[in-house]
Amino acid sequence: MTATRILVLNSGSSSVKYQLLDMRDNSRLAMGLVERIGEETSRLKHTPLGTGAEPREQNRPIADHDEALKAVAAELSHDGLGLDSPELAAIGHRVVHGGQTFTQPTVIDDAVLAEVERLIPVAPLHNPANLTGIRTAMALRPDLPQVAVFDTAFHTTMPESAARYAIDVKTADEHRIRRYGFHGTSHAYVSRKTAELLGRAPEDVNVIVLHLGNGASASAVRGGVCVDTSMGLTPLEGLVMGTRSGDVDPAVIFHLMRVGKMSADEIDVLLNKKSGLTGLCGDNDMREIRRRIDEGDQEARLAFDIYIHRLKKYIGSYYAVLGRVDAIAFTAGVGENAAPVREAAVAGLEELGLAVDGELNAARSDEPRVISPEYARVAVAVVPTDEELEIARQTYALVAKQAAERND
Repeated sequence: MTATRILVLNSGSSSVKYQLLDMRDNSRLAMGLVERIGEETSRLKHTPLGTGAEPREQNRPIADHDEALKAVAAELSHDGLGLDSPELAAIGHRVVHGGQTFTQPTVIDDAVLAEVERLIPVAPLHNPANLTGIRTAMALRPDLPQVAVFDTAFHTTMPESAARYAIDVKTADEHRIRRYGFHGTSHAYVSRKTAELLGRAPEDVNVIVLHLGNGASASAVRGGVCVDTSMGLTPLEGLVMGTRSGDVDPAVIFHLMRVGKMSADEIDVLLNKKSGLTGLCGDNDMREIRRRIDEGDQEARLAFDIYIHRLKKYIGSYYAVLGRVDAIAFTAGVGENAAPVREAAVAGLEELGLAVDGELNAARSDEPRVISPEYARVAVAVVPTDEELEIARQTYALVAKQAAERND
């Protein structure tokens, strides 16, 4: 297989993120973002990489995803990297929800599209946008392999004891209610990179991965295989997040309906968009929350303490699930950049073999690194995530395998 480039597309309801990578050395050739699609003024920012060229920006109406992807194709062609290039091996698409059906990256055909569409009721915000991006890309390059890489796939290895909710089985099965988990490409990438950082094979390492961004999730990974994760049927369950509540007593919903006279849609907005750090203190930016704490703001302090308390509960519970923990890996925007969060999350857990070195924790770097002292029984690491590279890697591995099978 001579073509080695992979275009990664992440289509949101009003945006398209993209990266073009060369899998010979995992280098990025270009990246960009189209946002505010369908609004009066849309924005396309395109950054060519490795050529010395300056980023380019367009601010104009972009009506839909078809027009957006055509604009992206034109920007790539301007740099000699067009979608018609024979060096383009495939397009890899991030698809949020694959249910129980899709456990691996999958070449997209009509049956795959139909199943992703069937899953819309459990991913109403994400799967429709993902489908729009896929169909648009397929129309632009119908001859090119298009591969779906699912956020949920990494978590399909969870045992039923972790994936099942304790509700009536018939009702759960009828409505596909179970823990699916999300951020799977990040958890897969970070757990593998953590093992590399320790100089060990992934199958020999047990890792707790803490993906802490505006959305946040934890996973327990035993020997490279996910055995539990904090997000559930939707990305709402689990850790305290930027605007999401994470775990709450389900009866809160009934109480708000009966006593607060709130509708299901109003409660949905409350728990997904007006809760978490935003609901607690009005800010979802950890840098701003830390600034307020330094100025003596007690509301920000309480929000931070609640965030950390929930984080510690998941560290402790996943320690129990795994039995033996070799490393805890912090990743994503907060996990990679907020030293106070990392310090507070493991403070008091010395009996579990956890500690951070103050100097190592404070040092900034874009590279994977261990921040625990040498004496610590469990490595605490900061491992920058790279979901686009993981999608590209899985996409390329699949199309290369299929090409090799055709040539046998």
